[in-house]
This record gives sequence, structure tokens and C-alpha cells, in this order.
Amino acid sequence: MDANDPEVPMTTALFDTETPAPMSFGLPMSEERYLAIGKTRERIELFDGSLYMTPAPTPRHQIVSRRLANALEPEADHRHVLEAVNVRLKRGRVLIPDVVVASADIDVDESVIDVAQVSLVCEIVSPSNANVDRVLKMHYYAAAGIPWYLLVDHRSGTLHLYELTGSHYIEHSTAERGQTLELTEPVTVSLCPDDLLPPR
Repeated sequence: MDANDPEVPMTTALFDTETPAPMSFGLPMSEERYLAIGKTRERIELFDGSLYMTPAPTPRHQIVSRRLANALEPEADHRHVLEAVNVRLKRGRVLIPDVVVASADIDVDESVIDVAQVSLVCEIVSPSNANVDRVLKMHYYAAAGIPWYLLVDHRSGTLHLYELTGSHYIEHSTAERGQTLELTEPVTVSLCPDDLLPPR
């Protein structure tokens, strides 16, 4: 985390006992060294010089991600709907959201997408990353200016859509099982938790 960023909550409460801790390989880790790591089984993100690693997604997580991307893509109007891509929020801060809606003019051969090309970012909450998705990543995405943030909680069966207002996200709408979440920006689509979330 960036110690010079006054809005970053500097507390170990973000990383509970089930949450993998940031890794250190001779801090600070540069973005060039981070990108040189290449493909790994784990998901490794760059948090201001620290590497944050989580295990490979569970099948449930992957099912939700694929269903969400499939639901968004037909209405994306030439935008790209991508899963698990590197998004540069700022120099030295590269996160890997579960699903992203990006502009049509991205370079599809580059390993990193610039945040200016992202209009919607989605994270799927799981026990190993709940606090990170709800607090840290939400703060980082807001600070980077991404207009919309969709949080999918498959444990509670809920969808939470947040809209950037000023420098913070404000909850725009929610949907539980049996309900529908209506998006009008950046895509117009109806999302139903029952269609996205496998039964338990």
C-alpha cells in the first residue's frame, strides 16, 4: 500500500487470517519486474511495490466470472468484456479484476490495460479476499477514477453496483436472489443473481 496515500486504510484488519498476505521479493517491486514474472497458477497483483497473491479461483468463482462476462458481452456495444486482465491503476499499481468492460480501442496484444480505458470493473467476493474486495480494491478503483464497480457476493447471493461520485463509490443499486439488477451504464443489461450464481 502507498504510505503517502492518506485515504488508504493502513490496518491489518484488511488481511484476515484467511487472506493471503502481500509477498516481498526485495521491496519495492518495480512494475517491470512484476510483469516479467509472467503467467502463474496463482493470481499475483502489484500493490505499490508489494506483490499480493491469491490462489487460483475455485470452479464456483470461475463459473460466476464466465456467466457474468457472457451476460455483459452481448450488450457491450463494441467494447471489450475481459476476464482476469492486468489493469494499471497507476504506475506500480496493477490489479487483476475478475471482469472488466474496456473501450474498443485497447491494444489486445498488450499485457496491461490502462485504467483510462476501463469503464466498469467487477470483483467476485470469496472467503479469501472479501475484505480486500470490499475495502482496499474499492478504494483503489475509486482513486483511479473507474466510473462503475460491481461486487458479486456468491455467499450471500447478492449483487452490489457502485457509482463513482467525486472520489468515492456510492451504492447505486443491489439485487438479491429472486431480484434483478438493472445496469444502464456503461452497458444496458439486466443481471439476475439466480442466473449468475450456482446453487449451493
